[in-house]
Amino acid sequence: MPKFIRKALRLSYDLGIDLGTSNTLVYERGSGIVMNEPSVVAVEKGTNRVLEIGQAAREMLGRTPGNIIAVQPLRDGVIADYTLTSRMLRHIIHRVCGIGWTRFVKPQVVLSVPSAVTNVERRAVIEAATEAGAKRAIPIEEPMAAAIGAGLPIEGPGGNLVVDIGGGTTDMAVISLGSPVVSDSIRIAGNRFDQAISRHIRRAYGLQIGDPTAEYVKIEIGSAVELQPELELEVRGRDSITGLPRTVVVRSFDIREAILEPVYAIIERVKQLLEQTPPELAADIIERGITMSGGGCLLRGTDRLLSVETGIPVVIADDPMCCVAKGTGAVLEHIDQLRDTRPTEPTPLPGGYVRRAR
Repeated sequence: MPKFIRKALRLSYDLGIDLGTSNTLVYERGSGIVMNEPSVVAVEKGTNRVLEIGQAAREMLGRTPGNIIAVQPLRDGVIADYTLTSRMLRHIIHRVCGIGWTRFVKPQVVLSVPSAVTNVERRAVIEAATEAGAKRAIPIEEPMAAAIGAGLPIEGPGGNLVVDIGGGTTDMAVISLGSPVVSDSIRIAGNRFDQAISRHIRRAYGLQIGDPTAEYVKIEIGSAVELQPELELEVRGRDSITGLPRTVVVRSFDIREAILEPVYAIIERVKQLLEQTPPELAADIIERGITMSGGGCLLRGTDRLLSVETGIPVVIADDPMCCVAKGTGAVLEHIDQLRDTRPTEPTPLPGGYVRRAR
């Protein structure tokens, strides 16, 4: 059926948005994931006029003239620049729904948020979405959305441990009977890996590189465990002493050494969560294993290292980068059962999960 006919037959739009530090994914009810763009905005200095949003803005990172800046309006999973976040959300809603259509029909939006956000941070996300044109904004914690999107049997009495490594935060939760029993969030994730790589290359090789190059190095040769054979990659940047462009050959064991500290910080937090888990649920987790999601879990050997350190089998979810977005989409199927953005009573979500006001 053509999109304009679907619009005509629909009274309202329902969107699920995984508002991440690095990428923003949008799930449209009835269509699936329709958008996957970097969370980057390019603005003109002085006027603050938005020039580009998404992939086009990301390509400008580290390459803009003095009158243009490319920034990520979210830091560590929360809003760092409210105005730019609202503009980015408005652009996303207009792009998916159509500028003309949103004048008459405002969409309902389910937004993912880190499990440890404060009331102020949660309210900022809701208000940014409302200001961007949403009729109603409903937050859902990222580990719950990831568990739903990964297809875990969260409605039963057994324990399920989900570890979602995103760009700005790593969220984890033990879920039983459709609700988190214990949960935690640490502001160490993929972006912290990139920063560690950038610092290591500057210190070891005297070469300065930008965040996009550090991310490229991480994807190409990064690992959490020893590789056979080890990989190597030519990296281009600016010499710290001469200031001239230079190329060096970087090896995977160097990158592994650089990122081990943030990787082990995540693993230690998972261990602490397991220590807080009730014994019966811990027994279930040993049997069912740990499920990992998010782009950060795609780092080579992360699942093997976590399994060795905890003694528990670890499984990477199918399509891990889209788990949270798919989870928000599953919530959309039950959106008519949800109350307003700040309910006073617990609200049921798919699988019996209860969202409680904070």
